[in-house]
Amino acid sequence: MAKHENTPAAAPAASASDTPYEPKIGRIPIRLLTPIQPENRWPSKAFSGEVVPFGATVFREGHDLLGVDLLLIGPDGKQTQHRMHPGAPGTDRWETEVQLSTTGLWHYRVQAWSDDWASWLHNADIKVPIGQDVELVFREGVELLGRAGAGKPVKTAITALMDQSLSPEKRLAAAHDPALAAAIESRPISSLETLSEQQSIRVERTRAGVGNWYEFFPRSIGARQNKDGSWTSGTFKTAAGRLPAVAMMGFDVVYLPPIHPIGTSFRKGKNNTLTAGPNDPGSPWAIGSAEGGHDAIHPDLGTVDDFVAFLDAAKQQGLEVAIDLALQCSPDHPWVTQHPEWFTTLPDGSIAYAENPPKKYQDIYPLNFDNDPIGLREEILRIVRYWIGIGVQIFRVDNPHTKPLQFWEWLIHEVNAEYPDVVFFAEAFTRPAMMQALAGAGFQQSYSYFTWRNTKIELEEFLVQISDTWSAFYRPNLFVNTPDILTEYLQFGGPAAYRIRAALAATASPNWGVYSGYEIYEDVARPGSEENIDNEKYEYKPRDFAKAHKLGASLAPYLTQLNRIRAAHPALRQLRNLDIHTSDDESMLVFSKYLAAEFTRPGKPDGIIVVANVDPHSVRETTVHLDVTKFGLEPGATFEVKDLITEQKFTWGADNYVRLDAFTEPVHILSVDYR
Repeated sequence: MAKHENTPAAAPAASASDTPYEPKIGRIPIRLLTPIQPENRWPSKAFSGEVVPFGATVFREGHDLLGVDLLLIGPDGKQTQHRMHPGAPGTDRWETEVQLSTTGLWHYRVQAWSDDWASWLHNADIKVPIGQDVELVFREGVELLGRAGAGKPVKTAITALMDQSLSPEKRLAAAHDPALAAAIESRPISSLETLSEQQSIRVERTRAGVGNWYEFFPRSIGARQNKDGSWTSGTFKTAAGRLPAVAMMGFDVVYLPPIHPIGTSFRKGKNNTLTAGPNDPGSPWAIGSAEGGHDAIHPDLGTVDDFVAFLDAAKQQGLEVAIDLALQCSPDHPWVTQHPEWFTTLPDGSIAYAENPPKKYQDIYPLNFDNDPIGLREEILRIVRYWIGIGVQIFRVDNPHTKPLQFWEWLIHEVNAEYPDVVFFAEAFTRPAMMQALAGAGFQQSYSYFTWRNTKIELEEFLVQISDTWSAFYRPNLFVNTPDILTEYLQFGGPAAYRIRAALAATASPNWGVYSGYEIYEDVARPGSEENIDNEKYEYKPRDFAKAHKLGASLAPYLTQLNRIRAAHPALRQLRNLDIHTSDDESMLVFSKYLAAEFTRPGKPDGIIVVANVDPHSVRETTVHLDVTKFGLEPGATFEVKDLITEQKFTWGADNYVRLDAFTEPVHILSVDYR
């Protein structure tokens, strides 16, 4: 007889090998730990001295109360415990902040537990006043206190709870004794202890997350044009003469574009023309000639000894030097003949040059990482080790998004395992997925979309992204300009635009940067581009900074002031402490940064409020609305603020009138007085 199609199939016989299902969640659910990288593929990041917010979603069935702790294990294996506190009501988020100072790999877990004493006390406060189960409630309290140890506050409370000669109110009051609360806080009466899975966070040196960067081309410093039209290049010796001025402005990192020999084949001329003149020095990014490749120095700049002397001169000024790691070659690079397998050969036998249609870079051959991946990566590792051996610890990496992510993960891991203080800075203006992945895989710093975020709405979205959404792995360095980027905002915004962008960069991120020429308002672009005309990438560009200063046409004093403010206010040297506030004007951006007293060396809170008129062509008046709890004050508080640019003082509260004139002072940088 045929089996009916709806007849249930017989249950499979139980197998002796079957094992009981093991739940994936603990007795008390602990979920959504932060900080954590997407996919949890690599450790999250922090820098030495960073205040890191930790969080988890913790809840349980019923109405009993919970306690939650963060368990931190340092690189030395020692564990510390930090009580977590409820976040926004109704979210079941628990939070705490910890300042991490020791570099190395940290681990953390979240521990949740049933807070039996707090649950009892909550119920007792409801039942005892209405006479419900009074003696039973007190018996339960006594039993709980029996688990609390033998201290005097515990004994006193037990005696009071058991003393029926006292009124119920007095017996209950004994359970609220501050001394008892302190004793139980240090040794909670708990049960159902549950541990989350372990997560990791890598803490890197402070310079990985905090720095004031200044970029210049050493060949331009001290360069001079001769009577016959030829040029005498600047050298490391002449460039060292610029270092005191850079340090005087408060910068602490000097970044040099590639310092290697430059090819002559298909060399680009002035303003990126395809034909170079006899006196055109070529783009430093077209690396390699008969004089050598990535492990050589352009002979016009000097020798290895001259470069070492430059590093020493920088160190004496309190400056670190970053050099460019640009993994590409001119057609004259030694690798082209020695290792043709490291390039892409076209069907006609020629080597493919770099393109980003419609842009063409005939003077550059990109590397092919798939023909001989091991040989190529080992050579690049050798080069990086070579410069580290000379004294370089920071590498600004050109176009890392055009190389395999797998390669960068390997290289940075290999280098940092041997040299943990080395910093890699990703110049990747590309799609978010690649930018995030490069940072996640190991890059300590990254360029960002900051230069193209100019309106209030754009900036608010961007600031939330860098300080919160991406902050577990992505460290933005807010360069205000680069040799490649002169935005329309700067081209047409005048000096006000330069002040606004510098103030925002210096206050919004602990890393920010300036490319030489910004301080003298170089704002003329090559037609149809976002690059300066007479671009320094293709020619010598000596500048007379002293003359500009004498004529009052220099932003250097303002940049100096910004860096002094950063040095004086530790809240500005943090990334994750930024909060957006509101204003009634579409062009008035408002944000604050706050650092609690426990994290500052003076032991005093540090609060900064930034109000910026982001329209460089106007005078704006508006009301600014502040959530004062975001910088450590009680709701409704009034307080004194001081403008750190103008020295003006104001009394502020939650709602404040502001007038900012873009043509005089377009930005308030206000310090909160916590007297």
